[in-house]
Amino acid sequence: MIRAAVISFGNVGKAVYDAVIAAPDFEAAGIVEPNKVLTETIKEVPVVFGIDEIKKLGKIDVAIIGAPSRAVIDIVPQYLAEGINTVDSFDIHGSVWETKTKFDICAKQNGVVSVLSTGFDPGLDSLVRTLFEAAAPRGKTYTNFGPGMSMGHTVAVKSIEGVKNALSLTIPAGAGIHRRMVYIELENGYDFDEVSKKIKSDPYFVNDETYVSLETDVNNIIDMGSGVNMTRKGVSGRTHNQNFEFNMKINNPALTGQFMVSSARAALKQKPGCYTAVEIPAVDFLYGEKEDLIRRLV
Repeated sequence: MIRAAVISFGNVGKAVYDAVIAAPDFEAAGIVEPNKVLTETIKEVPVVFGIDEIKKLGKIDVAIIGAPSRAVIDIVPQYLAEGINTVDSFDIHGSVWETKTKFDICAKQNGVVSVLSTGFDPGLDSLVRTLFEAAAPRGKTYTNFGPGMSMGHTVAVKSIEGVKNALSLTIPAGAGIHRRMVYIELENGYDFDEVSKKIKSDPYFVNDETYVSLETDVNNIIDMGSGVNMTRKGVSGRTHNQNFEFNMKINNPALTGQFMVSSARAALKQKPGCYTAVEIPAVDFLYGEKEDLIRRLV
């Protein structure tokens, strides 16, 4: 059994926990809440508060980190240095290579594995983009998210001073272009226009058309459903007009958490270092004997 610790019990962490306890080859070792606050009562497994307290959970094969991307930067190297394999859903696309390089050095120094940027996107979608390009090396792939909730963007808004609660929806405009619809509640004493400017200048939003709306109760409009439509038109060999399409309508946290657990399984089959999903053999994500999987899937 793979003993997994769930780090941060937010939307993603809860989905990771559900996927861990449903997997036949995993055991939930416990939950680590970095923010030292847990609003829910968890009776099935131990709960500890503070990143350093993971040692109280006993032997850990892998730490699956549901914390926001900006926190992942600090959490992962700490666990790698302690000899713990890690999996995270870091979703700042433009920083993946630099982050991978940093984690790779630390992982190799300590003889462990880090799987970076795995979940919904980056993660599963990354694999689809890779297969599309393998099938038509010349061409263009468009990834259209939504319509639906973006967890990374929502967390980014909530971290802005003056925001009491928030929801960020992604609306696809086609050809990989998106509109961000941001709904916020304000803390007392804060100016809406000033907070709106801060949201629009955040790296998560600065490259997209973004609209910010003031709400009395954001919880009334929260829906964690999302999806993706991915298309590629390209050339296979010398044959043009090769068209591919991939669609999903999903619960964002559930898919992210499930694929993180599948990536945790794959992590234990790799040599020390840091990997993204596209670098891992697809069969390593799955539970079962390799012969059985190949006979069934190939």
